[in-house]
Amino acid sequence: MAQGKILLKPGTLWTSVKEQTEYALQCGALLSIATEFEFVQQDNVRFLVRILSNLNRKKAAKEKQEKQSPMSSQEFNPFLPYEEDLFVADISDTHVCILNKFNVVDYHLLIITRGFEEQESLLTLEDFTAMWVCLADFDGLAFYNSGKTAGASQRHKHLQLVPLPLAPSGPQIPIEPLLTSAQLQDLIPFGASATQTVDKAHATLAKLPFIHAFAPLNSNWMQSPFAAAQATLEAYRTLRYAVGLNARQSGAYNLLATREWMLIIPRSQEHFQSISVNSLGFAGALLVRNAAEMEILKAQGPMTILKNVAIS
Repeated sequence: MAQGKILLKPGTLWTSVKEQTEYALQCGALLSIATEFEFVQQDNVRFLVRILSNLNRKKAAKEKQEKQSPMSSQEFNPFLPYEEDLFVADISDTHVCILNKFNVVDYHLLIITRGFEEQESLLTLEDFTAMWVCLADFDGLAFYNSGKTAGASQRHKHLQLVPLPLAPSGPQIPIEPLLTSAQLQDLIPFGASATQTVDKAHATLAKLPFIHAFAPLNSNWMQSPFAAAQATLEAYRTLRYAVGLNARQSGAYNLLATREWMLIIPRSQEHFQSISVNSLGFAGALLVRNAAEMEILKAQGPMTILKNVAIS
């Protein structure tokens, strides 16, 4: 993306999100899914676990939407074109921001590419620019589910953004207390020789029982989204190398980012038994579909479930 191609006017996103949410609810475009929640403790993390009240609404709406599409349900792409009633803002030449039609979390946004790209594609400078433009106005948790194994439900490339705090009490992000255990390490990025001196660092979190890598970010970067995107892209490449992901192929992983940090977790499978896990699970916010899945989660423990779907 060329310099100067940011289209979002600073200071307008949050107002646009609230106004469009109200409109989309009134016209029926936004189909919020009701949940109840409780906290489940394991390994000094107070996990927020939501249980869906009714999945039938989402299933019926998706079936209707796909029948109305000229394409087969296998090829159906809800982002190309996206529903105009869900549109929030033009972010840049390459990205737009829309509401998540079947939201569980209020004001859940999708940052989607204008043209089709595969969800397993590597994240780019343009993706991180769009992310930082949004984070400048919207204090939230951004995340990326790289492919179906990582919990992605759509093939069209999209990052997601949910407002903070995630939980009604306690830390803004349930997993954050573990971030204080980060131990920065020098790291040679992919492609650099062992004799090169590089100013790169990543961290591991002692209490996370699966392969991951963590990097601090600088909230002051919001003042310059292009510079922020370049620095974040470099950190992203460093973290991918740290967890053994190929530099050319994406692989399945979850990426989480706030204004202050970024975390990457490679994935081995989408489900633990019947429980699907995406990036929010690794933030400490899990979702179950029914009481039976809640009992499985409590019996096994949420951190144990994350370990099983990640790579140990």
